[in-house]
Amino acid sequence: MKSIQSMFDHLHWANVRIINTLLTLNEPNKQAETLFSHILLAERVWITRLMEKSSSQLPIWSDLSLEDCNELLQENHTHYRSYVTRLTELEIEKTVTYKNSRGEEFHNTIRDILVHVALHGQYHRGQINLLLRNNDEEPIATDYILYKREKE
Repeated sequence: MKSIQSMFDHLHWANVRIINTLLTLNEPNKQAETLFSHILLAERVWITRLMEKSSSQLPIWSDLSLEDCNELLQENHTHYRSYVTRLTELEIEKTVTYKNSRGEEFHNTIRDILVHVALHGQYHRGQINLLLRNNDEEPIATDYILYKREKE
């Protein structure tokens, strides 16, 4: 369980680094902001599913302001921290049934969903960094090992 908690601490650390970078760009990067919005909206959808509530009305793609992103970032962090810290080794293997935005039903373990959420964000943060580099902005390092070094 400690590794899952560490993944979500890293996720929050990396999201904070990204939003802080987006807030200080010389010129706003709409594509990067859209991808960052997507990361946060997807995190909200998945925690809603993990809480066994319907996520069918929640957007996954929407252009949020950076202020709204910052608020959602904090909400997601609070929800995931609470959720992950209460999980036991037995509970993390429980299967969750949920429906996607098209109404298709799926079944995955809590562990698999949590790993997916952590990796999904990392994938899109990499895309954001590429967009920054392509616009002559300095990308922000969000590697897990850098997070661990900083925390030690």
